[in-house]
Amino acid sequence: MSQNFDVSGIVSSAYVHIPFCRRRCFYCDFAVSVVGDRLRGETSGTISQYVEVLCQEIAITPAFGQPLKTIFFGGGTPSLLSINQLQRVLTQLEQRFGIASGVEISMEIDPATFDLEHLAGYRSAGVNRVSLGVQAFSQELLQVAGRSHSVDDIFAAIDLIHQVEIPEFSLDLISGLPHQSLDRWQDSLNKAVAASPTHISIYDLTIEPGTAFGRYYKPGEGPLPTDESTVKMYEMAQQVLTDAGYEHYEISNYAQPGHQCRHNRVYWENRPYYGFGMGAASYIEGKRFTRPRKTKEYYQWVQAGAVIDCEVTPPKEVLLETLMLGLRLAEGVNLAVFGQQKVEEICRYLRSYFDKGWVEIVGERLRLTDPQGFLFSNVVLAELFEKL
Repeated sequence: MSQNFDVSGIVSSAYVHIPFCRRRCFYCDFAVSVVGDRLRGETSGTISQYVEVLCQEIAITPAFGQPLKTIFFGGGTPSLLSINQLQRVLTQLEQRFGIASGVEISMEIDPATFDLEHLAGYRSAGVNRVSLGVQAFSQELLQVAGRSHSVDDIFAAIDLIHQVEIPEFSLDLISGLPHQSLDRWQDSLNKAVAASPTHISIYDLTIEPGTAFGRYYKPGEGPLPTDESTVKMYEMAQQVLTDAGYEHYEISNYAQPGHQCRHNRVYWENRPYYGFGMGAASYIEGKRFTRPRKTKEYYQWVQAGAVIDCEVTPPKEVLLETLMLGLRLAEGVNLAVFGQQKVEEICRYLRSYFDKGWVEIVGERLRLTDPQGFLFSNVVLAELFEKL
C-alpha cells in the first residue's frame, strides 16, 4: 500500500449517548433503557445516576486535540434529560476538553418529551441544533412502529422549535415501514417540507434481529413494502426534497445550503471523535472502541477506569473505512490520498459499476451517482470490501 494513513488525528468532536426512552420502538436495536411514560430526568433516579456516571467517564478521559467543535447528544431520547442534567454534562465536557466558539451542539429530541420551558432551557444551555424524531406523519404508521407520540404531538413539537428559534432544525423520517404506501410516503415528505426544517434525514427501515420487527416480519414479505416500492420511495424523496431546495449531500441526508450536520460529517470523513455513555463508540488515536451496551457493565467499566483496551485499526482497514464512509457523501472521496497504484486497483474493481452509471470520477473524486449509485451503494461497497 503506497498510502500511509494517519490514524492519530486531532479530536474535536464528541458523541454523548443518552439511552433512556419512554418505550422501545419496534424497529430499534440501539442501547436503550425504557423508563415509561411518566418519568424523565427531573423525577428519575435511574437517569440521575446515569448522568453521574457519564460525567465521571468524561472527567477521567484523556484529552486529545483541540476544544470541541461539535457535540452530539444521541439516544435513546436526550430530551428526557432535565435542563440541569444537560448543563452538567456540557459543563463537564467544557472543563475537560474545552468548547470552541461557534461549536455545533446537536440534540435528538422526540415529540411529547419536552415543553417550551425545556426547549428554551436546552437552547440557553448551548444547544443550537435539534433533530426531531418524527418518523411518519401518519397515526397508523406511528402505532405500527411502536412510537410513543401522536401526529398532533409532532405539530406541537415543530411549533415549539420555531417559537424558541433554534438555528438548526433537522427532521427524521423512516421509509419502508409496514403498511406504508407511496401516497402516505409522499404525504409525509410534503408535511416535512412544510415544517421548514433546515435539514431532513431519510432512513430506510432495516429489520434487525432481536427487535420486535425482527420477530414479526421478514424482509421482502408483506406487510412490508416491496423492494420496488422502497426504491420508488427513495427516488420520490430525492425528487421532492431537491425540488424544495434541499441538497442531497449524503445517502440519507438533505440540507438547505449551508446547513449540513457538521458532526455527522466527522464520521463520514473518517475523522476521530470521543464517545461517551452506554454503548457509545469512539475513534481516538486510531482505535475504534464501543462501550458496554448494558447499564451494569457500563458502570463497572467506568468504575474500573474507563480503559480503552483494543488495537489500533490497521492501515488496510482505515483505507476501507475511508472509502466506505466517504462514498456516502455526494462529493465522494478524494482519490489523491490513496496513491496511483491503489486508485488503479479500486477503479478496476468498480469497472462494471462505472458502466452501469452507478459510480463516476469527477476531477480527483470518486463518487456514487444520485440517485442510482446511492440506491445501489450496498452492492458497490460490498464489492470493494470483498476485493480490497
